[in-house]
Parts: sequence; structure tokens; C-alpha cells
Amino acid sequence: MKLHRVVVGLSGGVDSAVTAWLLKQQGHEVIGIFMKNWEDDDDSEFCSSRQDFLDAASVADVLGIEIEHVNFAADYKDRVFAEFLREYRAGRTPNPDVLCNAEIKFKAFLDHAMRLGAEKIATGHYARVREVADAPQAQGSRFELLKGLDPLKDQSYFLHRLNQGQLSKTMFPVGELPKTEVRRIAAEIALPNARKKDSTGICFIGERPFREFLNRYLANQPGPIRDDRGRQLGEHVGLSFYTLGQRKGIGIGGVKDKGSARGGSEHDPWFVARKDMATNTLYVVQGHDHPWLLSHTLVAQDLSWVAGHGPQVGAPGMGAKSRYRQADAPCQVTDCDTTSLSLHFDDAQWAVTPGQSAVLYQGEVCLGGGVIGSAQ
Repeated sequence: MKLHRVVVGLSGGVDSAVTAWLLKQQGHEVIGIFMKNWEDDDDSEFCSSRQDFLDAASVADVLGIEIEHVNFAADYKDRVFAEFLREYRAGRTPNPDVLCNAEIKFKAFLDHAMRLGAEKIATGHYARVREVADAPQAQGSRFELLKGLDPLKDQSYFLHRLNQGQLSKTMFPVGELPKTEVRRIAAEIALPNARKKDSTGICFIGERPFREFLNRYLANQPGPIRDDRGRQLGEHVGLSFYTLGQRKGIGIGGVKDKGSARGGSEHDPWFVARKDMATNTLYVVQGHDHPWLLSHTLVAQDLSWVAGHGPQVGAPGMGAKSRYRQADAPCQVTDCDTTSLSLHFDDAQWAVTPGQSAVLYQGEVCLGGGVIGSAQ
């Protein structure tokens, strides 16, 4: 195995800590970098990077590696957060983790690491990279993005926008391990963060109430809440604050109905089903399996393919995720060009949400995907 100078993104969490340890055990020269991506109210109880940096520095000390604190907050605000707000204002529900990986962790961070003389970068993501030798007439190799071996932790969905250049320089050591083994290693080598809880939520929001955070940046434009018969049930606080499939926080919990037009019952919960931006109307339906919540097709734009090109129409063995933490749903590619991807699912998919990513797989290989524009 060829040894490299590897710059590891140390987040303060256990996955990146074990990543650094594994690489050092393999004989690589390892340097740690802590990425600060958010500065606004950073010292609050919800989103403090200070403790994360202290944890990362403690890990670096135990492992005997250097660590550098790098501030990418300006890049993050321009490349990720601004797009996040644009999408919410347009009534869609974006996934900033996908954009953060493409624009910060594997672009700004990668560029910085290369300036430090790194040959490779590594992160604590649960995914894998496989180098595949092409036919002799095609010079060099190509790289595939694979799912992490732990199906409960696989993060390839968030990495689907990575390209050949990025993957050729990236290592994901913990992608070869189950999370239980990562925790065991951390405890065995007495890492100071061995018992640290996994982070949840979006980094710039942390554990704070989501609507409270958005309220700072998005204007409230109240409007009617209607059911599938067009009856007004209440008033919403602004379409940007709701997402398809949402059940809690709609504000009509006390509404009683003798059954919706689609066969719901009086006691079925209400779900957000549609947003009409033109009339500023939020539509809700009763029952998890209401037809308005089910889609057999979707169209995605803003495409990104790991191999540099999309799949063939009708290619066999395709599956897709229209949201994270969902099993691959068997599907067919019915159209794919440079700007648009159309998928048809064998089974109806629930609450397919514009702004989220549709990510295409062929077995364990993540092919790429795009941003969902519409579903039917």
C-alpha cells in the first residue's frame, strides 16, 4: 500500500478521530484540520464549535498529530447558507449537508489541504471509494463512490455530488467498519471523545427549534390552510416554514372532520401535502397514505454524476433514495439528459419533496443524482 500525506477533517466527533488513528496505524503522515463553518451566535447553547474544537485538539494530542483551525465561515455563508435560504424562500426544502460536502468539505477544504502539500484528504463519513482500472485505451483509472458497509450509517447520499477529481484524492477509512467497531476502537485506545454523542441536525442550527431559527432570516407571510376539498381549516405562518409530509407543528390539531374526500377518518392525523406559492396556500390531508402524499414519478434537475455522465434510460438494477434514511426504492430511468432526470418507481414513494436530493444507486454503487423539482 502506498503511503501518503493525508489531511484529516477532525470535527471533534468519534468517527473522524478513529479515521485519523486508522490512517496513522497504516503508516500515513497525518495532519488534522478543524473546519469552522459557522460564526453567527456560535457561542450559544445550540451551536458551539468551541467545544468541538477542544475535543478535536484533545484527539490530535492523544494521537500525536498536528491540528490546524481553519475558518471557512465566509465560504459557507456564500456557497451553502445563501442557497439554503433561496430554496426555502421558493417553497422548497433543501438539504444543506449535500451542498456543504460539495462546496466546503470537498472543495474549500480539499483546496486548503492541497496547499499544505497533502496527497489525500480523509473524513469520518461512512462511505467508500473504489478505484477501477479502465480499458487499456482509456488512460488511468476511474473512481466509484460506494455505500458504507454499515447500512444504518451509510452517508453516500450526502456525498453523491462528488466528482472524479475529488474522489481520487479522498479516503473514508470508517466506511469499511460498522459503527459499533468504531466506538470499540475509540474506547480501546482511550480517545477523549470515545463516548461523545453523534451530532444531529444541521451544523448551523444545531439542536435549536428549526422554525425559531428560520424566523430570523425569512419573512412571515401568513395564508390559508386548506384541505383536499378546499375548505379552510386555519392559517399558516408562511409557506417556507413547512415541508411535505410534516405532521407536527401545523397548528390545526384540534380540527375535527368526518372524513376527507379521499377516505380519511375523523381521527387520522393531518399532514402537509402541497404548497401553492401563487396563492400562498398550504394544503393538508388526513391519513399517512392519502393519494396526495404518494408519487410514482419524480423529475430532478441540477444533476451531478460521479462518473461524469448519467445512466442510460432503462438501465437495469436501479434504485433511488428521495430522502436520507430510506431503503433504495427500485425504479426505472425514463429520461436523462444534461439538465433533467426522470424516474418511475415500482412502488409509490411517500412525501417526495422538492428541494431534497434524488440519489441513484446501482447495487452498492452511488451514481449521483439531482435536486427534486417535482413529483406525481
